[in-house]
Amino acid sequence: MDKFKPPENCVNLNVPMVNAQIWGNLSNTARAQDARLQKVLKLLSTGITAYARTLDGENVASEQQDALALLCNAQCEINCLRKSSIRPTLNPKFAGLCRPSTAPPPHQLFGKDLSKQVKELDEEAKTVGLMKPPPAKPHPYHRQQPHTTWKQRQPDRTPRTYPPPLPQ
Repeated sequence: MDKFKPPENCVNLNVPMVNAQIWGNLSNTARAQDARLQKVLKLLSTGITAYARTLDGENVASEQQDALALLCNAQCEINCLRKSSIRPTLNPKFAGLCRPSTAPPPHQLFGKDLSKQVKELDEEAKTVGLMKPPPAKPHPYHRQQPHTTWKQRQPDRTPRTYPPPLPQ
């Protein structure tokens, strides 16, 4: 694994760590699941680096470019999967932190300015709360009828006998 360390100019191949503020509040199960995904990312990153070193910089076939792009896309998808697996453990108000982002995370999964993002999401939640219509109030003159079953609404009938009696 140490043989194929990513080059220093390819910071996107490094496995981003979960921000300390979030990591400290994760359950042991969530931490273990994220650690497994980090291990997969590390292997994928090592494989991408090894494959990229085999390429000739001047003559790269389109299939080789496509293969490299697909591997890098898989790495991005695994980072999105990590965020979505952490999402249930967060306060629903801050679930927006787990949105897939177009920019790859440099060193921390949720970005450098986590407190800034939390403030923005808090403001967004307040704004959305102001835009929602107020809940409908019951009409003051509409009385609620007690719930009745079908049998309670039917008039009392005499039971029918089958087959009906024959006329005489």
